[in-house]
Amino acid sequence: MTILKMWKITPVSDFKFDKYVGMLFLLPALIGTFIFIVIPVFFSFGLSFCSWDLISSINFVGFDNYLGLFKSHSFGLIMKNTFVFAFATTFIAVVIPVVLAAVLNSKIRGAEFFKGVYFLPFITPMIVIAIIWEWIFDPAFGLLNYILKLHINWLYDPDIALYSLIIVSAWKLIGYNMVILLTGFSGINNSVYDAAKIDGANPFRIFFKITLPLLSPSIFFVSIVTTISSFQVFDLIYLMTQGGPLDSTNVLVYWIYKNAFEFFNVGQASAGAYILFLIVFTLTLLQWWLRKKWVFSESD
Repeated sequence: MTILKMWKITPVSDFKFDKYVGMLFLLPALIGTFIFIVIPVFFSFGLSFCSWDLISSINFVGFDNYLGLFKSHSFGLIMKNTFVFAFATTFIAVVIPVVLAAVLNSKIRGAEFFKGVYFLPFITPMIVIAIIWEWIFDPAFGLLNYILKLHINWLYDPDIALYSLIIVSAWKLIGYNMVILLTGFSGINNSVYDAAKIDGANPFRIFFKITLPLLSPSIFFVSIVTTISSFQVFDLIYLMTQGGPLDSTNVLVYWIYKNAFEFFNVGQASAGAYILFLIVFTLTLLQWWLRKKWVFSESD
């Protein structure tokens, strides 16, 4: 024991004790995860094959919930809205941050100030953003119509409402994605740019042939994160349009909420949730597979 103390070696029994203490501290989190995540996941999967209104008994209906959704015209519209919203938001919220990050990385005057300004919407509560943008989009007193000298029903026209929400969602995500991309810029060695300038490359060629390939791992990350969050949008729809007008802004997560907690059609809502899971899972796997074709790796 004296030798152990001399060399500061912890006895084996102490390692076992520390392991049990660590497991004890992890136990509340593991119990919470099991009760509030694992059990509901399996229970909701079972409910997707049943008919239940939260009051009467649960009845097994097989694949009727899934087949009914795929045959429903309204569900087809909701799926279309979900895909349009997710892909449009992802495109805008990735392209614009790439440009902004490139500009701010060039050490322009006031770069730190602009970083804070662009990041501010991301940390602003969605309820505040919804109130501000509802005023901006107001057809009678809104700032946007006043500036454009037009009278457009941004949130009340079925042909425009979804695109209005896409603008708000992308605007909120731009700052976060820009900060991630700026972190990617910090990992690029300036000697690469110096060599390109010596070889006579112009700024556009440097951007497309050097910057974008070296920044591609960060672009890949923000693309996946933005795609997943866009497919899961709920609070923006709930606060600004409630799925209207005429279901033109109704998306899958909001539809699941309405069916589960307003119409009490828990079986179909659970089926919709697992359709959403399969969509997000498939798209993530597809993006992961495609990364080999365009994401730059140091080992390449």
